[in-house]
Amino acid sequence: MSYGQGGPQSQWDPWKPNSQQPWGTGDDASTPDWAALAEASETRNKRRRLLFIGGGALATLGIGTAVAMGVVSANGDDKANRPTSSLPADLPSASSTPSFAPTSAPPPLDPKEFVSSKAKDTAPNGPDLLFPGLRLTMGPAVYKKGAKADSTTCATGAAGTLGKILAANGCTRMIRVTYARDGIAVTVGVAVFDTEAQASKVKSQSDGKSIVKALAGGGVKAFCNGAICRSTTNSYGRYAYFTLTGFANGKDVTTKDTAVFTTGDDLAEFAFQQLRRRGEAQASAAANS
Repeated sequence: MSYGQGGPQSQWDPWKPNSQQPWGTGDDASTPDWAALAEASETRNKRRRLLFIGGGALATLGIGTAVAMGVVSANGDDKANRPTSSLPADLPSASSTPSFAPTSAPPPLDPKEFVSSKAKDTAPNGPDLLFPGLRLTMGPAVYKKGAKADSTTCATGAAGTLGKILAANGCTRMIRVTYARDGIAVTVGVAVFDTEAQASKVKSQSDGKSIVKALAGGGVKAFCNGAICRSTTNSYGRYAYFTLTGFANGKDVTTKDTAVFTTGDDLAEFAFQQLRRRGEAQASAAANS
């Protein structure tokens, strides 16, 4: 017996919509065919797994394509990420030597130039400016300042042959200051000229008898009056400077009296430093004006 609209009974297709399901076999049409149902379920599961695997492969392919497109885009026409070799030709290459505009800074001023002529050496001067304070410290030695003198008559501060040499070269001023330490006294004298050439001549023309006159006072007794003392002569710029060092008790100086030599060298060095600082101060003022 057949049911439905007539004709042979249609086969059940689990993937075909509205297909008739065979709920029975043989004479018992009311009993489901459990074996057929199980086989159909297994078939559906296999097809679904195939679909999932296929979809995953397509998704992976899509991601790979997106990454590849991203890489191509990053190396494409984006000028910000363009390699160095494709930069505009008007930019300098790494091997080119950069050029700079010439600097307009003037050369540094020479401090000695400002103490080499009367025209430029215009700062105030005097014993307390060249030799300030009441004491002088040179290394471990501390010297007490004594008398000071300042005269436009240079011969009054000279002894031996120095007076004539100063006058012959146009000395205009003699500044003297005395220092003392441990029974040793030293007078340092600075002679002023209009030019460096005049001061240099005094240095070259002086000899062992061309000495500055010792200056007593300010707690320092007369020294180097007839006794043998040690003297030095030098020049810097338009200045010639001298030292005369001896014992305060009138004893003669010998080559073994190293303390006397050290004292004279300390004061000669200090005179030089002060003259150089004078030039530095005026050079700095001129540069900043």
